[in-house]
Amino acid sequence: MRRLFAASLALWLGFFPPAHAEGRHVTPPYAPAKAVFDIYLDDPAKLGSALYWVRALLNPLVEVPYNYAPEDLDIVVVIHGTEIVTVAKKNEAKYRDVVERMRYYASLGVAFKVCGEAAADYGYAAKDFQNFVEIVPNAITELVHWQQQGYAVITPQIMSKKFSIEGIR
Repeated sequence: MRRLFAASLALWLGFFPPAHAEGRHVTPPYAPAKAVFDIYLDDPAKLGSALYWVRALLNPLVEVPYNYAPEDLDIVVVIHGTEIVTVAKKNEAKYRDVVERMRYYASLGVAFKVCGEAAADYGYAAKDFQNFVEIVPNAITELVHWQQQGYAVITPQIMSKKFSIEGIR
């Protein structure tokens, strides 16, 4: 019985790679993305970090090995938190960096939607926003609409960085 157990254990252990095995790069069969980003932030200064999520989706798909054209991707950004102030024309100088990044993404086909109810709460009208912004009736209804069209809903999580990469790796 002990021999059978020892043989079974040896066979079982043989199916596992050695502990010193390395990771490996893979190329999953990604299709062009259909995604809607749900942006609702407690601080407009966090929008820059949230836009990195858009970049993180876009860049790998337009680069080797996928090489999708930006117009092959369907990306929508729905803005409905304090970050709404960043797309108001009167605040362009204050938020220049994120406005330029959004304008660039818009030139690649990313659609930027602002919640009409939130705009009204802030006292904004359509004329107050950047020209790449569309005002929709309601952010939640807009998110549901895109999800019903088969879009993945992505909600960026913006964390405070406590450690340097060098300090924790």
